[in-house]
Amino acid sequence: MAVSNQEFLVTGVPSVDSLKSKILSYRQQGILLDKWLEKRIENILPQVMKNAGIDCWIIANNEYNEDPVYWTISPFSCITARRLTILVFYLNSEGKIERYSVTRYPVDNYVQKWTDTSISQMDTLAAFLKQLNPDKIGVNMSKDFAYADGLSVTLYNDMMTVFDDDQKKKVVSAENIAVGWLETRSEEEMAAYNDIVGIAHTMIAEAYSNKVIHPGVTSADDVKYWMMEKTVELGLEPWFDYEVSITRDGHIHLDGDEVILPGDMLHCDVGFRYLNLCTDTQELCYILKDDELDAPEDLKRAMKVTNRLQDIVIEHFKTGSTGNEILLGSLAQAEEEGIDATIYTHPLGFHGHAAGPTIGLWDMQGGVPGSGDYPLHDNTAYSLELNAKVYVPSLDKTVRMAMETDILYKGGKVFFLAGRQTQFHLVK
Repeated sequence: MAVSNQEFLVTGVPSVDSLKSKILSYRQQGILLDKWLEKRIENILPQVMKNAGIDCWIIANNEYNEDPVYWTISPFSCITARRLTILVFYLNSEGKIERYSVTRYPVDNYVQKWTDTSISQMDTLAAFLKQLNPDKIGVNMSKDFAYADGLSVTLYNDMMTVFDDDQKKKVVSAENIAVGWLETRSEEEMAAYNDIVGIAHTMIAEAYSNKVIHPGVTSADDVKYWMMEKTVELGLEPWFDYEVSITRDGHIHLDGDEVILPGDMLHCDVGFRYLNLCTDTQELCYILKDDELDAPEDLKRAMKVTNRLQDIVIEHFKTGSTGNEILLGSLAQAEEEGIDATIYTHPLGFHGHAAGPTIGLWDMQGGVPGSGDYPLHDNTAYSLELNAKVYVPSLDKTVRMAMETDILYKGGKVFFLAGRQTQFHLVK
């Protein structure tokens, strides 16, 4: 490890601005995302619908009250629904997806079915479904997953009003389609994810340096907003309000105006969306005292304990295991190894707190009913979020070491996206 000194800290830290040339323009992103979408619909959706046992899936939403799935499955130009937008996906006998829109305005790559406006949209939908005659009609209703619960009560009632008795019997929850569609990453997305997370690591590394932090002058909020503003400058989209907090003498200072001082440990939580994929990262920084060239040994040991906890959770990632099984198995092993652990790992993808198995919540360490019972699938991404409470002798206190790193589960194996933190960022 490089010894901390002023020259190293200033010149050895990459600038996130150096990555700007890699970030696509808005137009270029749209072209790429539409290509990815076509491949997703061709390669992912048929299998997801087949696994769910549903051959017809309806997404219906009103303008400015969009279904959470809508923007992930509609062309890039469809920033919002227009008036009432109804999309119909049909898995035909050849295992191919047929796409239809029952809309006032045409949707690219969808066959428009509402051409006679003397007949209402809902009546047109009912007539078309009678012609299509699917075995099951999936709609987005779910008790356990908000992403799969996007059909409003009003639109559901409107459907039930025009559907005949046979159609009503066919209506089922499309929860497994919606969650499966959202959680599954395409080959292109998996290939791109590493560099997307790499942008986050580079941004944090620069924020956690003397380029940004002047001990005794810079506040926690100064660092937070430097990262948020840099995110926007780069053309990325923050998906939550970033956080930078200070742990001083074992106590957490959450006041954003708190000025950073030597001996402080900084914790950040940063997440943005690029190419429709979210990052979610927490890393730690130590502010060196005058007589220090590195973080205290007991703090470094505390990070190693937290890294070990990450390894434990990863060891329990097995295809088909539920979120609760991964959680409880990991906690049991951590306890055997003497680690005071809290695990709150979550899926990552189109959303930051995304669709898929919930692997603990910070306040539900006994398991999460519903979303925690969902199984782990291949080609999915997660934010490995957790903390270990470790006694630090030099402080004579137990310190909560919270870390979060993004991972990909592919081929039954876990891969760290752009690596993980194993050493403190250092500022003199």
